[in-house]
Amino acid sequence: MRSELYIDGKWRPSSDGRTFDVVNPATEEVIHRIAAATAEDVDVAVKAARRAFDRDGWPKLSGAQRARYLRAIAEGIRARQAEIARLEVIDNGKPLPEADWDVADAAGCFDFYAGLAEQLDNSPEEPIALPDARFTSKAVKEPIGVAGAIIPWNYPLLMAAWKVAPALAAGCTVVLKPAEVTSLTALELAAIADDVGLPAGVLNVVTGAGAVAGQAIIDHRQVDKLAFTGSGPVGSKIMAAAARDIKRISLELGGKSPFVVFDDADIDEAVEWIMFGIFWNQGQVCSATSRVLVQEGNYDRLLSRLVEETKKIRIGNGLEDGVLLGPLVSKRQHQQVVTAIEAAKAAGATVACGGKRPKGFETGYYLEPTVLTDVPLESDAWREEIFGPVVSIRSFSTEEEAIELANDSRFGLAAAVMSRDDRRAERVAAAFRAGIVWINCSQPTFTEAPWGGYKESGIGRELGRWGLDNYLETKQITRFATGEKWGWYIK
Repeated sequence: MRSELYIDGKWRPSSDGRTFDVVNPATEEVIHRIAAATAEDVDVAVKAARRAFDRDGWPKLSGAQRARYLRAIAEGIRARQAEIARLEVIDNGKPLPEADWDVADAAGCFDFYAGLAEQLDNSPEEPIALPDARFTSKAVKEPIGVAGAIIPWNYPLLMAAWKVAPALAAGCTVVLKPAEVTSLTALELAAIADDVGLPAGVLNVVTGAGAVAGQAIIDHRQVDKLAFTGSGPVGSKIMAAAARDIKRISLELGGKSPFVVFDDADIDEAVEWIMFGIFWNQGQVCSATSRVLVQEGNYDRLLSRLVEETKKIRIGNGLEDGVLLGPLVSKRQHQQVVTAIEAAKAAGATVACGGKRPKGFETGYYLEPTVLTDVPLESDAWREEIFGPVVSIRSFSTEEEAIELANDSRFGLAAAVMSRDDRRAERVAAAFRAGIVWINCSQPTFTEAPWGGYKESGIGRELGRWGLDNYLETKQITRFATGEKWGWYIK
């Protein structure tokens, strides 16, 4: 396990020698210590990225040349997939099959953006038709510059890939700040980049507290672009800070996503997708479909089956076979989710199952998967992101009521609908005010498709070609193409 900062192609301790603990959420044991970057360390990292962009020529490489580095990183991840997945488990707590899936997905992300980097060579400019034949014009895409990427703890390596891969493909250089509680695999990504010979300064990884290292990235005047995934309040502060220098920003923030289930849906299929939509990754998913709306004709039967199947989920250390629900990521997160459940009960909600620490798990940040019913519409349990394995379920009568309830949220990241009536499913999908919509499923995510939300769920889109656009500027180049004089002042 790496313990130092990766800056300008070298491993180095923090400038003041400080470190912080890495805690295994399954055991509460300190398993490692990592350098805590200072503002001075971030300054060195940003200046290295600036030099790699301005002087050392990373953006001047062809897309095909940058693609070779990206594919080499992808292969480096795959070569160490089992090892990195286990690091993800002991750092984050998620079950090993989920971690293995995430690591494979991260490798695929680098491969995908390698392909888009090559496409930049094939279509470097776009001609623009003008009404004046004396001029020609074209639009070209250019990298923004130095990107500061601040990622969350729920998908540590994958969220790094979502930002680093498109940024490097576009020709940007990066200063990456992983979440303090899950920094291990971001450092391994740096090690892989170093192994494949990525030029010094192109990727820098600074670990440490958000209030110190993260804030230093946000405030640094030589950072051209900020890419953040995390909570709405922090995203709002980043947006305000970025306004000072007019930094480019992309923000992927919170959600309180609805899942509408109509009477014609198959009960077992609906229960499976409801569970996947909220219990995957211990419910620590920004797009988790945590508000479930079930048409009244199916409500009682579906709730009964949901409770029955939820109670069967095997809880435990993510490294154990058969475990489908690991611990929450940290003591703080565990306390916040427990507090949210207690507040829901005080507001009038009923705990249909779960809601407490499972028996036999006195150590570790474990929580039973929880189903809440009778949740008041104005309660925090219905309206605010809990970010844990907690689902709220209510009934509805008509399609119009379901759409109204689904859209009654300040968030708009994702939404799902389940129905055998394709026309109705498409109609409801079109009515959702959300950036991501699933029909007859919940949570499938593909690198090729755009990811981002409406309203307070963020700004911009990650993944697909939209993710590449996050790191590109558009330049207009217009030429006076005739040999005649302009003749406005000089005849």
